[in-house]
Amino acid sequence: MNTDALIAKYEGLLQARPDDELLHFSLGKALYDAGRVPEAETHLLAALKAKPDWMVVTMLLAKIALQRNDKVAALAYYKSGLELAIAQDHEGPEEEIRRELARLGF
Repeated sequence: MNTDALIAKYEGLLQARPDDELLHFSLGKALYDAGRVPEAETHLLAALKAKPDWMVVTMLLAKIALQRNDKVAALAYYKSGLELAIAQDHEGPEEEIRRELARLGF
């Protein structure tokens, strides 16, 4: 299924279940992949609000903040993501976040 079809699918599902954090994430990721970053951010923030310990969402929001050249927000998201990765024992994401933090000079 192409990105546009996925976006349409998740938009339809979200109309029926507007509080479903998984649908917000799925739509946000599809929008991000399609380059529709501001729309993606809205849905990813909704997913994170519903589930604050969602490490993958936190990492995507850090990437979006960097694309906006908002290093303060990116740093905050990456630090939060690092804490979550450690707490949830996700070694791969932990390494990725540590690389990004080092690249940013932290």
